Amino acid sequence: MPKLKRYLKKGEPHPLEHVTDEKDKENIRLTVKAIEGYVMCSCIAMGLLQLVAVRYSSLVPGLFFRYLRTPSKAIVSEATAMAYLRKSIFRLFARNPHLSITKIIQAK
Repeated sequence: MPKLKRYLKKGEPHPLEHVTDEKDKENIRLTVKAIEGYVMCSCIAMGLLQLVAVRYSSLVPGLFFRYLRTPSKAIVSEATAMAYLRKSIFRLFARNPHLSITKIIQAK
């Protein structure tokens, strides 16, 4: 892929127009698609983590305190919810063998 300039001059062709090989064009398209997919999955994961933090704050013990810009006794931060899930996710799966995700993990 040609080196991209931050700003193009008026009337200057886009550097990607210089790519003529179809295999190279396909590789560029696949790379952009992979980057966009990664960003989309990251946004979904962060949104789910925020929902868990807001909805289940009362179930997360206070021992897992992480920084929150505005300290709150009612709602934990995403970092606190993430630390709690990281330490206890497999224990939660073991306690709930009827969940679909637990069945999928056990099948693997």
